[in-house]
Amino acid sequence: MKAGARFSASAVTTAAVIAAGSGISVAVNWPGHLSYDSVIQLWEGRTMLYSGWHPPVTSWLIGLGDAIVPGTGLFVLLNTLLLSGSMLGLLALQPKPSWRAAAFALFCVLLPQFLLFPGIVWKDVLFANAALAGFVCLAQAAANWKWLALRIALIVAALVLLVLAALVRQNGMLALFAGALGLGAIAAASAPRSRARYALAYGIGGLGLALILAGATNAALARRVKGAGVQQQIRLLQDYDLIAMVKSDSAIELELLRKDAPALERAIRSDGARLYSAQRNDTLMQSQPLQDALAATSSALVTRQWLSAIIEHPLLYLSVRADEFGWLLFTPDIEACHPYFVGVDGPADKMAALGLAKRLDARDILLDGYAGAFAQTPVFSHLTFVLIGAIALFLLLRRRRPADIAIVFLLIGAALFTLSFFVISIACDYRYLYFLDISALASGFYVSLDIPGPEPDASG
Repeated sequence: MKAGARFSASAVTTAAVIAAGSGISVAVNWPGHLSYDSVIQLWEGRTMLYSGWHPPVTSWLIGLGDAIVPGTGLFVLLNTLLLSGSMLGLLALQPKPSWRAAAFALFCVLLPQFLLFPGIVWKDVLFANAALAGFVCLAQAAANWKWLALRIALIVAALVLLVLAALVRQNGMLALFAGALGLGAIAAASAPRSRARYALAYGIGGLGLALILAGATNAALARRVKGAGVQQQIRLLQDYDLIAMVKSDSAIELELLRKDAPALERAIRSDGARLYSAQRNDTLMQSQPLQDALAATSSALVTRQWLSAIIEHPLLYLSVRADEFGWLLFTPDIEACHPYFVGVDGPADKMAALGLAKRLDARDILLDGYAGAFAQTPVFSHLTFVLIGAIALFLLLRRRRPADIAIVFLLIGAALFTLSFFVISIACDYRYLYFLDISALASGFYVSLDIPGPEPDASG
């Protein structure tokens, strides 16, 4: 948006729709919905003791808000402002948008992804909204490139938001890399005669600064981490993959386990194969003998067996990974993939320590009914948003305005993030790909501001 630009009635109406949707979301969700993980992160934030199972930055932010206003209300407000602020930031790029934008904004704010999800205290929601806001700042920087001070301020804001996103989710670093590539592409487009130099200076420079900030923040928070969450998650993934491969092909040999951990090898072939589900790894917890055998086996041995199985049976590994990823992306049974959460519930000891009681009041029941009405519709299908994103990407690649580059890389970042789950997915929870959905909706809204098309004929 250029300074002094006058907004049209369509812009004011669209902004009012977004603001009203944001206000309603805060009102109906305050002070937030807390699932099992949310309660643990609130406890970590209040005690400043981080287990390491979740990246600590989310717990730290929840703790900051809790110190000001007890509970998770300010965290919910932050999420809502990031989402609505991103939409308003996109709107500001076009002072005189099409009336289609107001209609698309209304469509968005009526969806659970806008109305309910910002009120759920999940790191996945914070990651998605922070990453989206970062790319919107890049779009604004592209549109205001000739104003140096504003450009630098917007780039710094974008990098801070993308660093936050990268710290919130382990594979969120992919969004940061996409942002750095987008920044380089924007810089290159601004200086055709020095394209390579500008791309490298801004792209690599921005990425370097972001990595320094991320590393410093992570190091500071790591001092309060008391567990080995990342290592445990890697081990959990390896256990899950080995069991999946045995389930798919019982003839597969696990020579290293048979030699050095025969109890685990037998447990995998018996209880592991019987309880395995491509939907999620939780079913494996039903066998205590299996869990005991897993706990008694060193991670180093399991890692060697996992790598050996992949090297010797790559097609089998890809097959089971495709099955597990398919559950996440296609959600063939949406109820099994936990599409949303309302109320408050979590581990009894943490609930007691926090002074929380289980909650499922009349408002929660109403919200459950509202979101549940969409459960079996395309609204809770990631493929719907893949289609919206693909259409937006096609149209933006045709037009290629400076700000379009940032939105193109937003969609690329969402795609890379989604594809990373092909390797790491161990459950089909819907929230894991919330970034995919919200990126597609934001991109669709951006396109609706001014439908890209061929430039008008000047002679006409």
